[in-house]
Order: sequence, then structure tokens, then C-alpha cells
Amino acid sequence: MKRTFTLLTALLLVLSFTSHGQEIYFPDRNAIWKGATENQFKIDQAKLKTAVEFAENNEYSGSRDLKQAILKGFEREPFHDILGPTKERGGPAGMILKDGYLLAAWGDTKRVDMTFSVTKSFLSTMAGLAVDQGLISKVTDKVEQYVWDGTFDGEHNGKVNWEHLLQQNSDWSGELWGLKDWADRPPREGGLDDWRFRKLNEPGTVMEYNDVRVNVLAYSLTQVWRKPMPMVLKENLMDKIGASTTWRWYGYDHAWTTIDGIKMQSVTGGGHSGAGIFISAEDMARFGLVFQNQGKWKNEQLISQDWIKMATRPSVPNVNYGYMWWLNKKGARHWEGVPEHVFYAAGFGGNFIVIDQENGLLMVTRWLEPQKIGEFVKLVYNSLE
Repeated sequence: MKRTFTLLTALLLVLSFTSHGQEIYFPDRNAIWKGATENQFKIDQAKLKTAVEFAENNEYSGSRDLKQAILKGFEREPFHDILGPTKERGGPAGMILKDGYLLAAWGDTKRVDMTFSVTKSFLSTMAGLAVDQGLISKVTDKVEQYVWDGTFDGEHNGKVNWEHLLQQNSDWSGELWGLKDWADRPPREGGLDDWRFRKLNEPGTVMEYNDVRVNVLAYSLTQVWRKPMPMVLKENLMDKIGASTTWRWYGYDHAWTTIDGIKMQSVTGGGHSGAGIFISAEDMARFGLVFQNQGKWKNEQLISQDWIKMATRPSVPNVNYGYMWWLNKKGARHWEGVPEHVFYAAGFGGNFIVIDQENGLLMVTRWLEPQKIGEFVKLVYNSLE
């Protein structure tokens, strides 16, 4: 009986390291990423080379001085300014992985660069960890049950729940760190008075991409965890997946709060006023590999499968958006020729983490012209035989 149990345990362990019959590779900390061996996968190398060359030849057209690129990219926003750290970027870089094994890489994959709204997918994961650990009972709870300092006062804001913030359809109204919600990505039509006094949308009905509201989520999660988000990310995820020590997560220079007598920074979920996560392509790939493998790193479940399913489920107002992950469903942002089950993190300037759980495929791009991402991903799929 004991021998049977031991064999069964061993079998389950082997299965936990496999996806569609293929062993998954998880690199140790500071390891040179292991490449796929010849004939390990059915790949058309010439077509894969074409995909890589496409990424190298279609660099984001904005300035490599990201301070200037940010100011130019968001010049329509009233009162917009740089409020947190920025960093000059490098050239195109990226990685293509199959079951964790490196199929191709280009550029400097160890270079630390800003990642802009890819940060949102990290922030969403902090909410997932809070749910997994019982700090948040359920995503449909009103946030005012957890954050009672006035941030969610009022008839409208009092309706906002965690899911609304995660799906960016809360229409939370107010000001945080001196930034007004209505001044972030305002409509093309109208002016200041139209934007300030508009009719608010019922939470859950209309998606509006808005960094002020994303930063409200970051602030709210800081209150729930009672510690800075970079510390939560480091302890619960990045250390466990062997990430380097080079990544950083910043907030605006003046965005500080005090919890339990300790002064701590409230980070941002993006970088369009500076700040956000600064990270290498290799550390992005480690993060993506957790989601590709249903929340597991080696044999440790770091994020629940239930959370990943919730995070990658289409929201009612936008079929292409989940919990701060973009989804390749049939909709306005669908990539033709790419499976609908693909989901991805996306950031200003062409930063992407693209994940296909079913086929064990993972792609990371840095500084690819954003409008070219769909074509690039399709080229990668064309190389799979």
C-alpha cells in the first residue's frame, strides 16, 4: 500500500510539471535561460526568424527619452505633468518561450526599463493574492467596507466594488494625489466644464481606461495589505519565482500614506505620469510563466487557478478586458489569426506579455510599435508547425 501511494505521489508530481505532455522548464534565480534543443518542438525556424526580425525592425516610434515620450503622448490631458521617476529606454528586446524553454530572444533582455501599464497586471495580481489569502472576502464586496477614510464616500463611490476597479468600469469620481479622475484621458469632444460636470456612469456598465482610478485601487490594496505593494509583490511572488533583484515599483514622489504608524508610498498602476514597475524582459517572462502554468511555479501554487480564471474572464462592458488583462476575444481589440484564448498585459510604447496556456506559449516584447503587436504575434504562430 505504501509503495502504491509513493508511486501515485510521484506520478502527480510529474504531471504538475507538464503541459500537454511537455515538461515545463522553470529557470533558477540568476540562471542562463535554457534554450529549446533541436527538434524538441515543431518550429519552422525560418518563420520564427522572420517574427524576430519583424520585432527588431518595428521599434516604437516615440523618443527613447521616455520623459519626452510621455509628455508628447499625453499632451491632451489638462494639468498633465511628470510626477514620478522615469528612465531612458533601450532598443527593442524580447523573448519567445515554449513550455518555459527559450525559442528566441533579441536585444538586451536583462536591461531594466519602464513597463507602463503592464504594471496593471501586476497590480491586479496583488488583489488576487488578497482574495486568495482571505484579506478580501469577495470581489463583489463594496470597497468602502475595507477603506473607510472617505475615498469611497458618497452615493456613487459607495457603490464601487473591487471588481469594478479591476475591470476599470467603476467611474469612481474624485481626486487622488492631486489628480482629478475627469482630467485623465478626457473625451475628444467638449472642454473642462463638460468633463468636470458630466453625468456619472453606473459602476459596472461602461469601461474607461483611467490611471487615477487604477491608482485608487493601488491605494486601497495598500490599506488592505497594510504594507507597500512592492513588498507584497516581492514576498509573495517575485522571490518565489527567482526574479532578479533589479526590478522596482515606484509611486509618485508625493504619494505617501501612513498605516500603523509607518509612512509608506502608494505606488501607481502605470507610468503615464512617471513611476510604475521598472523591470527586465526576463523578469517579465518569469511573471508570465506563472500565469501560463495556471498559477504554479514548479510544484508551488502561488496564485489560485480560480483567480486566474476570474482575471481572464471578459467583463460585461468590454469583451476584450478582464481584471487588468487584455483578452483576444472577438471584439475591438481582436488579433486575427491568433487564438481567442490568448490573454496579455500591455503597456505604453509596445511593452507586452502575451500568454497562451493551451499551447504553452509565452511572448515578451519591449518597444515594439504598439499597432504592430497583432501582426508580430500572428507571425510567431505561423512558425509553429
